[in-house]
Amino acid sequence: MFNGFLRVVERCRACGYDFSHLNTGDGAAVFVMQIAGGIVVFGALFIQIAYSPPVWALLAVATPLVVGLSLSLMRPAKGVMIALQMRNRAGQSRHDI
Repeated sequence: MFNGFLRVVERCRACGYDFSHLNTGDGAAVFVMQIAGGIVVFGALFIQIAYSPPVWALLAVATPLVVGLSLSLMRPAKGVMIALQMRNRAGQSRHDI
């Protein structure tokens, strides 16, 4: 399905499905930012209130965590967005059905 990290192939190698009419835009990125940001921000807030560590230590842990979560969730989220478009026949006109 992917050619590289996030680039979608033109056609499926197994069934020949045409992916060129599907476009996820920034939809997957928005969901990933909300999920990763929510987890890290609320986790950091809890740690700050409970243990009161120095801010530099919190940033040293939170920054790699949010980058790692974002990169690890981006590809599956884009795959889900593509699957939802395929399921709902997005990008196809009424005449193609």
